[in-house]
Amino acid sequence: MHICILHNGRVLTRNMQQPWLEMGAVVFSGAGIVEVGEATDILARYPKADLLDAEGGLIMPGLINMHEHSYSALARGLALPGFAPQSFAEILSGLWWRLDAALNEQDIHLSALLTFMDCLKNGVTTVFDHHASFNYIGGSLSLIAEAANLAGLRTCLCFEVSDRMGRNKALQAIRENTRFINYCHKEQNPLLSGMMGLHASFTVCDETMAASRAAVSADTGFHLHVAEGPEDQRHCLQEHKLRVVQRLQREGILGPHCIAAHGIDVDEEEIAILAQSETALIHNPQSNMGNAVGCAPLVPMQAAGVRLGLGTDGYTHDMFESMKAAQLLQKHQLRDSNAGFALATDLLFNENPHLAMRHFSTLLGQLRPGAAADIIVLDYEPFTPLDEANANGHAVFGLNGRQVRTVLAAGQLLMYKGKLCKLDEEEICAKARIAANKLWARI
Repeated sequence: MHICILHNGRVLTRNMQQPWLEMGAVVFSGAGIVEVGEATDILARYPKADLLDAEGGLIMPGLINMHEHSYSALARGLALPGFAPQSFAEILSGLWWRLDAALNEQDIHLSALLTFMDCLKNGVTTVFDHHASFNYIGGSLSLIAEAANLAGLRTCLCFEVSDRMGRNKALQAIRENTRFINYCHKEQNPLLSGMMGLHASFTVCDETMAASRAAVSADTGFHLHVAEGPEDQRHCLQEHKLRVVQRLQREGILGPHCIAAHGIDVDEEEIAILAQSETALIHNPQSNMGNAVGCAPLVPMQAAGVRLGLGTDGYTHDMFESMKAAQLLQKHQLRDSNAGFALATDLLFNENPHLAMRHFSTLLGQLRPGAAADIIVLDYEPFTPLDEANANGHAVFGLNGRQVRTVLAAGQLLMYKGKLCKLDEEEICAKARIAANKLWARI
């Protein structure tokens, strides 16, 4: 058994039985962690192990993004002449739907590489991606999976089914999801998982939603947008005489494997349905603020027992940023200085791993024997005391993704001392700039 040891750093394990080591080491072999303990003891008992030096940094579990959009990567810096949207619907139709309709094979692969590269640089080792490229549907998820394999991180992928470009495209999207889900079942790659994707309720008719449900087994999860903007609820009430979450419940979409992103415009009954169905509601604070669609009612959701998680919706790839924005937004929205702090840190460090483990058969989010060797090291020298009791305070006020120096996922060294090990960042960015110019011209 080939043994590797990451040592010479403070270790925040997120394992309550051994939460903190002032000078610790993590022993791993293959894709899993073997042991966590005091560095002097570990190094003495494994004299022939390969060593990775944390250089006095903060060692902690890799982060998880529960809602990401890799296809948006090439939109960074894009300015459409005369584009001044007055509503969320205009943002979708005037920017994002035009972008995803213009993506080609190279764009999809490059966008995924760029996103996953930036995720790694920010300490994110597991990504739940929600994809759209309606003029390149068949095989698109495999292009993203190939990029994930090159990057080395853990991914759960889907294609958003929507009727916005016609019935035929919607059916193609369903087939792409089922093809990829079957591929994942066949390959049994522990780093890869598939779901059935849906766009928001207002772009999916009853027939398409029923076809999506019929195409997969009852325990296959759906990844979709729920009540992100007021348009979703207005359309659902007008066309279906139901609110969005009620409609999803009727159609059999909700459940413990379902990932519902956003959930801003929901009422008490919908919150109760989300809780009873054990559906995961993923908060994306910066995107919601950027689109001016409002703030998800996280505090009453948590009180009702809704399983909550944290994502970025493609707005950023830094989960520390998303966590900080989440706690500030709750304080601001509720005008309560005590709101949000514990909730936001809990989502990132506890709930995201629990939700991700619904889709990956390995222990995530902790450094302990038997857990995945998904480990990050941050270059963080605290100027106040740091231990397990105040680690979340340091996370909120002291940590950010750009402090990440070393990243491992499933025991693979993906970044070491700030340099990516499997990806050529300079080459990828050079290709992306050329592709972006061509894509922007098509849009």
